[in-house]
Amino acid sequence: MSGSNRFCYRNTVLPTWRQTWTRIQVKVWSSKVFKVDTVEGEEELQELDRFSFWGWFQSLLREKHNETVINVSLFSKKTCFKVDPIGNAQYTVKPIRKFDIYLFLLFLAGALLFFFSDSLSRSQAFFYSAGMSTGMIASLIILFFILARFLPKKSPFYVLIVGGWSFSVYAIQLVFRNLSIILREHWHVALGYVAIVGFISFAVCYRYGPLVDEKSINILSWTLQLFGLLLVYLGIQIQQVAFALIVAALFTKNLGYPVYLLVAAWRKIKQYIYWKPQPRRLLTEEEYQKEAEEETRRALEELRKYCNSPEFSPWKTVSRIQSPKRFADFVEGSPHLMPNEVSVHAQEYGFGGSFFEDELFDTDDEDDDDIVPVMKPE
Repeated sequence: MSGSNRFCYRNTVLPTWRQTWTRIQVKVWSSKVFKVDTVEGEEELQELDRFSFWGWFQSLLREKHNETVINVSLFSKKTCFKVDPIGNAQYTVKPIRKFDIYLFLLFLAGALLFFFSDSLSRSQAFFYSAGMSTGMIASLIILFFILARFLPKKSPFYVLIVGGWSFSVYAIQLVFRNLSIILREHWHVALGYVAIVGFISFAVCYRYGPLVDEKSINILSWTLQLFGLLLVYLGIQIQQVAFALIVAALFTKNLGYPVYLLVAAWRKIKQYIYWKPQPRRLLTEEEYQKEAEEETRRALEELRKYCNSPEFSPWKTVSRIQSPKRFADFVEGSPHLMPNEVSVHAQEYGFGGSFFEDELFDTDDEDDDDIVPVMKPE
């Protein structure tokens, strides 16, 4: 085609969940530069021929190029545009419907950012990389804002940059739009800018250090979650699907707390519903001896306290015992057993003692008594 022409793309496909990452585009390319004006309907397309200050303002900001892509909304039934080439240059218009990998990657990045926000907010590597990236973008905005302030106020272009921040945002868009050309033709300038601004941003981040306050970490984590949900929304063409996935992500992220409470409550209730006595574990010989010694020591201490209390009658007790001196020594803290008594007890009741042997032989005798000889009849 050649010359200035108007086009309208009619979307006849009803968008469903299958078009979640589908992109509809109209590609226009030519050997020479041209301008493209996009509107929503045919009526707006006719108004492009009429003069208006806002249209003239937009035409000044609109760039001329030899290849462009017009994005068509899935929910738009008709999208119209006007191609205005220089002279009678030939150009080609082609509609494209395809799976957009960039939309899917945007959605995937948002999902990962949302679910890993807690670990990222505590990561030093993420802190420094995010700080350096923010510093490089913010420095561009500040630089263009300062340059806009130095432009003469009587210049006719001052109307185009009424606000410095508006000019900064527009300049940032131009930079990212022509990023490939800048990196190819002015790579040394881009490399120097990244090195200088990146080093300054890293120094500022290193000066203040990573976040250590728990409240600051929580604020960063919530910010990353909100930004991740925004990327999820922007990475999906169907709004209903986007909202459903956002709700599912929020529910999944906070699902651990109610599930933990339900499991804890079920364990408490289960103890009363399916209650049964726990089997008791028998003591080992070492545990039995240790517990016996501990209980004996505690009982002897209680007996000494009772003997020293006002309720105790010493004369009545002394008249009934055979060795008052030994009893008095016991009350003062002496052992309740003599050394010879301990040795006799060990010989009689210890392993290999007489008591053990009597019990062993008595058991054998009882077993022998149960055996009755059978006499054969003659």
